[in-house]
Amino acid sequence: MSLIFLQGRGLFGYSIGDVLNRWADLGVFAYVLPFLMIFALVYGIMLKTQILGDNKGVNATIALAFGLLALQFDYVSGFYASIFPYAGMGLGVLLIAMILLGLMGDPEKKGNVIWLGIGLVIFLFVLFGALGDTIWLGGIGYSLAGAGPALLAIILVVGILGFIIANPGSGGGGGGKGVRGAGGGA
Repeated sequence: MSLIFLQGRGLFGYSIGDVLNRWADLGVFAYVLPFLMIFALVYGIMLKTQILGDNKGVNATIALAFGLLALQFDYVSGFYASIFPYAGMGLGVLLIAMILLGLMGDPEKKGNVIWLGIGLVIFLFVLFGALGDTIWLGGIGYSLAGAGPALLAIILVVGILGFIIANPGSGGGGGGKGVRGAGGGA
């Protein structure tokens, strides 16, 4: 029975990997999908903001030209090929963080600050990972990726300071409710 399946593979079609590899050979991932994404975003922004009015033909023409001009060189294709795999890994990490936070208790009470921190860390890892792959920036991507730990430490310190400043109820002195009304007047 297994011989029939092995011989009949060509008759019944390709595996998903074969189809995706064929699409990659045809340029679907390098040109078609980036073009569609750029076209849709520019067209949606043009329709929403109505910078040039609500003429859909003009908006579509501008979006079409923008999308084609963006793909004139391989910068966009290379950047998209670099950033979206990292973004996919970042979404996987975010999913695991959501599951772990769900196990720890009520995510509504501590959710906003924790989600902001986790999202910021994932964003930075995705950004630095993608910039590390892009050598078309003249090598700046590699130097930024190497500076990641230092930048992460700076962002962590600024985040802690922001958290302390945002919660004035725990010490710090200064100000208070009586200061506001001291000037009298209207």
